[in-house]
Amino acid sequence: MKVIFLADVKGKGKKGETKNVPDGYARNYLLPNNLAVEATAGNLKDLQAKNKSQQKKAEEELEQAKAYKEELEAITIEIKAKAGEGGRLFGAISTKQIAETLKKMKKKVDKRKIQLNEPIRALGYTNVPIKIHPEVIATVKVHVVEEK
Repeated sequence: MKVIFLADVKGKGKKGETKNVPDGYARNYLLPNNLAVEATAGNLKDLQAKNKSQQKKAEEELEQAKAYKEELEAITIEIKAKAGEGGRLFGAISTKQIAETLKKMKKKVDKRKIQLNEPIRALGYTNVPIKIHPEVIATVKVHVVEEK
């Protein structure tokens, strides 16, 4: 029997896949547990429509991410911190501080999306990558100035 999987079934198929499975397995397990539906012409058409709408939504998200990237790259974040001799900071600037500063500037970014290998420990400019979307990474300039 040909079925369309509605959920991932270990060893059999992933959500959205169409596969041939034994009739008894489909009738006694997959269909009663709402893990799959029979692959009729109508159900296949619904699957195609759903895939098309998901693809359109993903393209819109990508466009929004690219627009947001341009907004973020246009600004420079200024963070004040206490520093000692030679421009070394007492402490460090973390992703949390960068996210909070962006929030004050009305730009919402999750601190986990900021890809900073190690905290900023010196005065000056630092380019910080921010992953907005799996395919879009914005680079924001962070300017650390001495607090007086």
